[in-house]
Amino acid sequence: MAFGLIVHGGAGDIEPHEHAERVAACRSAVEAALEPLRQGASAIDAVEIAVRVLESHPLLNAGYGGALNRDGVVELDALLMDGRTQRFGAVAAVQQIEHPVSLARAILERCEHHFLVGAGAERFAVEQGFGLVAPESLISPRRAARAARETEQHDTVGAVALDHAGNVAVAVSTGGLDGKLPGRVGDSPVAGAGGYADNTLGAACATGIGEGIMRALLTFRAVQSLENAESAQAAAEQAMSIFTHRFGGVGGLIMLDKQGGIGIAHNTKYLPVAFVAGDRIVARLSGQGADA
Repeated sequence: MAFGLIVHGGAGDIEPHEHAERVAACRSAVEAALEPLRQGASAIDAVEIAVRVLESHPLLNAGYGGALNRDGVVELDALLMDGRTQRFGAVAAVQQIEHPVSLARAILERCEHHFLVGAGAERFAVEQGFGLVAPESLISPRRAARAARETEQHDTVGAVALDHAGNVAVAVSTGGLDGKLPGRVGDSPVAGAGGYADNTLGAACATGIGEGIMRALLTFRAVQSLENAESAQAAAEQAMSIFTHRFGGVGGLIMLDKQGGIGIAHNTKYLPVAFVAGDRIVARLSGQGADA
């Protein structure tokens, strides 16, 4: 059975001096997950590995380097969904978790609930052996400088994988909007909005301004489009067209169908992506049209 893997580093109008590093971060995420996937790791393993790499990169809006809310605090959201069972784990508004995607997986696999937030999520994390970090340790110098300039960013990171057993999974992680209200939760941890996975069709991951993505249920819409679309790319473009014209949404998505076909669509200027294509990794800034 074929396998597949695609990641993104957040849709938006990316500053030129950041182009190469964002693309390189996406390549690194695929490199970290690719060999385990080749050796038989699950799609869930692959997306967690990839997103943990992205959460550790200070240039990206997830984990370390996540956006600051109005109080100057990093509040993080994440989702991990299993296409085999269509169960998911999600976490939102946590301030002391270095890798929220791993906490989302713990919720998926060890909790009777699907979605935990804030202090309750952090309490569960401690019960499961996670260490808490000081909230200020999640603020990267770049993010602090960006907040001082009052610039806005609304990107996210995410990964979609297909394993040798034919299972798909999606993982999403974000710091949300710069300057958001404390407690604001966007699309990323919401199944069907930030991410959706269904073994019978495929899986998708979204990025952009969460309010529109939630209204459109963008990733559920994209995955369902695989029923009749000619390809994953056609399904992604169809969902993005509806998202843009009916909902006035801003963002993008990546997806895989159940054969490993890739879809990439966005209405922002750029979307850094990396994916497996045969025996090589392709990493590029979508919208610019050049591999990096």
